[in-house]
Amino acid sequence: DFLKLLRNGKHLGLRDLQYTYQEGEGGIADALSLAEDFADGEKICVVLGDNLIQKHIRKAVGDFFTQPSGAKVLLKEVPDPERFGVPRLEDGRIVEIIEKPADPPSRYAVTGIYMYDSSVFDIVRTLEPSHRGELEVTDVNNAYLRRGDLTYDVLDGWWTDAGTFESLHHASCLVAEAGANVVDEVMTTRMAG
Repeated sequence: DFLKLLRNGKHLGLRDLQYTYQEGEGGIADALSLAEDFADGEKICVVLGDNLIQKHIRKAVGDFFTQPSGAKVLLKEVPDPERFGVPRLEDGRIVEIIEKPADPPSRYAVTGIYMYDSSVFDIVRTLEPSHRGELEVTDVNNAYLRRGDLTYDVLDGWWTDAGTFESLHHASCLVAEAGANVVDEVMTTRMAG
């Protein structure tokens, strides 16, 4: 299991590795709430485990950490946006994010890379479960939108998730052909704001 594989992270060059376990399927926002003690009042960057990217996100994260408050999402143009949260863009701004729309308002997907200030945990506590019985990360992002406190960047290079058999195969082919983002320096588990 992954606990035996990851251990304490030292063999991976990490100073420290912390993790927790989500009981059941409460949604991404529910899983995020488990990181509140880890975040310790600081800004955080969340990368879903089934997301693969070709290039690093260092600039986007650095830009976010200079924001006084709020959240940032990363977008990528995709051929099948109906599988994802999709932003409605007006005048270069996100005005709404719709989860898995039948008629997407743009060709962009909100990737599984999110950056939040410490108020994200207060937002999660206000959420009601969706019709799927989960706390949705799209609702978190829309809460930041309502406050006028959500920014975005568009990812360079390829991005894919591995959430379906087809996308897992696609991800494997992309990595085999071009390689995936590799960490070229030891990253700490926290970034100072």
